[in-house]
Amino acid sequence: MSERQRQNGRRYGRRLGGRWKWHRGILLGSLILFFFGLIALLSPLLSPYDPYRIPEKLQAFSLLSPGADHWLGTDLLGRDLLSRILYGARISLLVGVVVELAVTPVGVTIGLFAGYFGGKIDAVLMRITDAVMAFPGLVLAIALTAVLERPGFLSVIIVLAAVRWTTVARLVRGQVLSLREAEHITAAVALGARKGRIIFRHLLPNCLAPILVAMTFGVASNILSEAGLGFLGLGVQPPTVSWGSLLAEGAVYLTVKPWLCIFPGLAITCTVLGFHLLGDGLRDIFDPRLRS
Repeated sequence: MSERQRQNGRRYGRRLGGRWKWHRGILLGSLILFFFGLIALLSPLLSPYDPYRIPEKLQAFSLLSPGADHWLGTDLLGRDLLSRILYGARISLLVGVVVELAVTPVGVTIGLFAGYFGGKIDAVLMRITDAVMAFPGLVLAIALTAVLERPGFLSVIIVLAAVRWTTVARLVRGQVLSLREAEHITAAVALGARKGRIIFRHLLPNCLAPILVAMTFGVASNILSEAGLGFLGLGVQPPTVSWGSLLAEGAVYLTVKPWLCIFPGLAITCTVLGFHLLGDGLRDIFDPRLRS
């Protein structure tokens, strides 16, 4: 490598580092996600009350408005809403992250092989992908939940993982198709490099940036889907609490006790906003068309 190339590399690294440091979307999104991740991790310490405990004098504590003793009010059974939201963050965030970590390797593998080999392999894999994508995600998730017969935490992860891998597969396939004819790939083939080496040493590293961006948006979509399933009663089951189940419990009293839905809804909205801000920022950093 020449001295000019080294200087250009260092100069580009400083520019990229500066964009990381000062990008407002990444900073704001990271702060939001750090806040919600921290309260989910420390929820046993931060919760002012036991989120599952039903008070003995139920009528005196049922459906209390937000006040000094219960900052966000109480639900029908007199349980502190703030404590339940803090504990619900653990389930909702865990589902979003675990599902994305499960579907990314599957989608990446399918996209790599479909894009690189093409032909019948590409046709078969993409027709399967198209068949899954033909159904609305939430409708297909509801159908799969009905097949499993026992809704719960594990069922939610399995159902969402069965639906969400298609987005990553499509994205990676498109990236591989655009990179397959690149000069460095042609040179590697001419030098006799094995197909596995070309796929995992040359193609995959060039797909990591869009995959990382897609993962941030995917986690946000998983949180929304979990909330949707929980709202329909097909998510995690009582006594386990999630933001979706809190929305379902509060929907009955939406017109008379709106805080039962407002506060869990705000938690979902802010968390999803944080992931979208982070994803938009990462796209701005990594997309070469936006670097200028």
